[in-house]
Amino acid sequence: MPPTFGIMTAPMQVGYEDVLRVWREADDVPEIEHAWLFDHLMPIGGDPDGPAFEGWTLLSALAAQTRRLRVGLLVTSNRFRPPALLAKIATTVDVVSGGRLDFGIGVGSRPDHPLARREYAAHGLPFHDTADAVGSLAEACTVIRRLWTDDAPFDFAGAHVRLTGAFGNPKPVQRPHPPIVIGGRSAATLRVVAEHADVWNFPGDVLGAAAERGALLDRYCTEIGRDPASIVRSIPLPVSYDAPGATRDAIGAALGAGFRHIVLMLPGPYPDGVARWAADELVRPSA
Repeated sequence: MPPTFGIMTAPMQVGYEDVLRVWREADDVPEIEHAWLFDHLMPIGGDPDGPAFEGWTLLSALAAQTRRLRVGLLVTSNRFRPPALLAKIATTVDVVSGGRLDFGIGVGSRPDHPLARREYAAHGLPFHDTADAVGSLAEACTVIRRLWTDDAPFDFAGAHVRLTGAFGNPKPVQRPHPPIVIGGRSAATLRVVAEHADVWNFPGDVLGAAAERGALLDRYCTEIGRDPASIVRSIPLPVSYDAPGATRDAIGAALGAGFRHIVLMLPGPYPDGVARWAADELVRPSA
């Protein structure tokens, strides 16, 4: 498949109007095909007491203010919201956007990232161990897909998720459901990716590690009888406004490693015309 390029605007240390300006501009730049937020409740960079917007609420507002971009969170923390509630939230955004949601989900924040870890205690959210969190992610993907597709209420009794009379109505605009983007790099998470994902997002820019993780994903797909090529490979890449050549080199390396879904991480503050700049300086020379 030809590569696609998108932007990511981390909704921290910025104002709503700043993010909206960039997304509206990107909506008019054909080379930019998708746009992303992250899912943190407190800043993970800069002033730890600075502003940070809730991702899904902001995404719905931006979806209503755009017409063409595919939109999503890279990626939702499965630790933040019960999966049935998350399915309802995601359906709402897909309807608001007219069927433009890419549904990103992952285990949640790394336990070794202190600025990310603190948001759980600050919001009264439990932080379970990794094995528990990965098992919960697999069950979440199962019930979310069923809420999007099942035509009758159902019960679900898993080790982590228990639902009685679960039913999703309305359904997402996209059928059978929005594409599922799973972010992660651990071996356990990659097994969930092999089973459930349409897109795998590698959370990092170390291409050596990305290639090794991609090979492991290929193996897991083969073990369950799935064509590894059916999963699109995605990678976020940091953007330098002052040294676009370095970003172009990173894009070239990612494309060479088989990543076809490129997310350009725009640092704030956002210059005027940043989406057009990204298309002219980064996307066109790399396409």
